[in-house]
Amino acid sequence: MTPVALGVAGGTGSGKTTVVREILRAVGAPRIALLEQDSYYRDIAWASAEQIGRHNFDHPEALDTDLLVAQLGELKAGRGVEVPVYDFVAHRRKAETRRVEPRPVVLLEGILIFAERELRDLLDFKIYVDTDADLRLIRRLKRDLEERGRGFEEVLRQYLATVRPMHQEFVEPSKRWADLIIPEGGENQVALAMVIARIEQLLGAARPAPR
Repeated sequence: MTPVALGVAGGTGSGKTTVVREILRAVGAPRIALLEQDSYYRDIAWASAEQIGRHNFDHPEALDTDLLVAQLGELKAGRGVEVPVYDFVAHRRKAETRRVEPRPVVLLEGILIFAERELRDLLDFKIYVDTDADLRLIRRLKRDLEERGRGFEEVLRQYLATVRPMHQEFVEPSKRWADLIIPEGGENQVALAMVIARIEQLLGAARPAPR
């Protein structure tokens, strides 16, 4: 059968990862091929740390959307793909890739996935995780300080220079394309139950009729 493609979008720190984790738990990880838009940052040979500091990582052009569209299409066609592995400390792709095999559900997670028509057209069900800006900033600070080797001032500078403006220009408007908007992210158990039920419904519809 043709895999069901599900998209989970929302601003930085909105709780997308929690929603994805709950979908993996409830639907079953063996049934899901997971793609993360963060894996598809363009691989740039930086000339200096200053160049990295000036780069806008939050604009759609910072991402290799053509590759993501191609690999999402391959998974929907039943073929495995080699997904890039991005190093967020060095701001470069690693030499190795991550093999992703086709599964009944293809789950795509990312901030800007609904801002790209080519991606939207490949998705069967689109979820936007909507969380207050102050909570999203706190979560981003915690993640970047603990997991990505950033300094406090660096995180705040990037947030004010690019993250917040790009959220307002691209991410927030993209929620009009969502089939379902989840307030409070992974804490909203009622909405999550609706999501799981919808995925199972789509999976049932995608199965070939018995002969």
